[in-house]
Order: sequence, then C-alpha cells, then structure tokens
Amino acid sequence: MASDQIRQMVNFILQEAHEKANEIRVKTEHDFNLEKQTLVHEAKLAVQDEFTKKEKDREVQERIARSAEIGACRQKKMALRDDLLTSLMKEASSKCKVVADGSNYPALIQKLIVQGLIKIEELEVVVYCRKEDVATVKKVIPAAVKEYVDIMEKESGIKLTPKVTVNPDRKRDLLEGSNGGVKLTACDLRIVCDNTMSSRLALVYEELMPSIREILFPEQ
Repeated sequence: MASDQIRQMVNFILQEAHEKANEIRVKTEHDFNLEKQTLVHEAKLAVQDEFTKKEKDREVQERIARSAEIGACRQKKMALRDDLLTSLMKEASSKCKVVADGSNYPALIQKLIVQGLIKIEELEVVVYCRKEDVATVKKVIPAAVKEYVDIMEKESGIKLTPKVTVNPDRKRDLLEGSNGGVKLTACDLRIVCDNTMSSRLALVYEELMPSIREILFPEQ
C-alpha cells in the first residue's frame, strides 16, 4: 500500500516534471522563433536601407556625371562659338584694310574727323593716324574743318575757328593694327575720340552681337 502511494507520488512528480519541461520547451521555441523573426526583420530592414542608400548614391553619381558632361558640352559649344565669332571679327578686320586701300578712303577719313570734332567739342585738336595716312589726313583736314564749322554754325548760329593739326611725332603714329582711321585728342590727351577703323568695328560688333548670335546660333 505504501509502495503504491510512493509509486503514485513518483509518477505525479514525473508527470509534473514532463509537463514543466514541455512548457519550458514550448516557451523556449516560441521565444526563439520570435527572436529569429525579429532578427530576420531587422536584417531585411538593414539590407533595404543599405540598398536604398546605394541606389541614392548611384543616382547622385549619375546626376553628377550627367551634369559634368552637360557642362563640358556647353563649354565646348561656347568655345566653338567664340572661335567662330573671333574668325568673323578677323575677317571683318581684313575687310577694313581693304577699305583703307580704296579710292574712297580720303572721304572716309574726312567724315571720321568731322565726327570726332563734333564729339569732343574742342577748339584745339591733334589728329593721330597711321604713318602711311599722314599725307591723306593733312590733305583732308581743311575740308573737314570747314564741314565741321558749317555744321556747328547751322546748329548753333556760332561760327567756330578750330585749330586742327596732325600729330608731329612719327613715333606716336597709330599702329598698323588700327586698320586705318583717326584718333582725335585734346587738352594734352585728356580728351580722346577713337575713330580708328578697329575701334568702329569693335563698336559695331558689340552692338550687333545679340543679332549675330541669334542668326548664327538660333535656340532650338
């Protein structure tokens, strides 16, 4: 009888132990699975974040490369445009040389002197020109002065008596690069009117630049 009771107690204890062990196993598996799911989820997020970061970095690098390529193309295009405009300027300059060699050049010199006199409005003026133009300038100065005096008398009613001379120092003559024309000075060079062919060409070139660019490089 006593042995039966002991056996029952042992069986009860063993059953309780099995049940407890089973509960511990179930809970351990549950906790393990939960922890595994958490770790897997965190790993997936980390991978997604890393992928997103790399994708953004790739996009940024592509944008940088594309921007650099566009910038390089624009610079090349601008360089080609500048080269073309420079060549046009050189060609126009060569045309000026042709004008300076033409039969109408003395009349042009006279007009340039008259314009210069009107602009600087001084009574004592020194005219500078190229060495090869000195004789031509001296020849047309009287006619230019008369034309200037007539214009001013007609406009203001006052008859002026300007003194216009050619620069006597041949070392200070205009360079060949001026392409002809004249430069008028007064008040010991404090007043200057540059009416050389190169100066007039540069002025016209600057004024027409927007139109030139529109004609040569129309926007797409």
